[in-house]
Amino acid sequence: QVQLVESGGGFVQAGGSLKLSCVASGGIFTIYTMAWYRQPDGNQRELVASITSGGSTNYADSGKGRFTISRDNAKRSVYLQMNNLKPEDTAVYYCTANFGSGLAAGRGQGTQVTVSS
Repeated sequence: QVQLVESGGGFVQAGGSLKLSCVASGGIFTIYTMAWYRQPDGNQRELVASITSGGSTNYADSGKGRFTISRDNAKRSVYLQMNNLKPEDTAVYYCTANFGSGLAAGRGQGTQVTVSS
């Protein structure tokens, strides 16, 4: 099991930027597909972006062109750079780790992102 701790959330005005970070401990970080999910109040959790162990990335349509996911294996970290934020980006953002098979390896506690209009 891998432990994940997110940071970098906060309050920002529309059009602003935030960079989320997620640090992993335990497990074998380099083999995981890492992802960011978000869950707005009263809504289902949704995928924001993912990055495989080989560095291939995938984005939800809502974040394409605005969000960038990256990883630093030496620092056992994954990041989500979010630009041109919109009020509808307001949510708790979670970092997850999955094995290549899709089996879950761990999930963080989440960090709140609030975007004001």
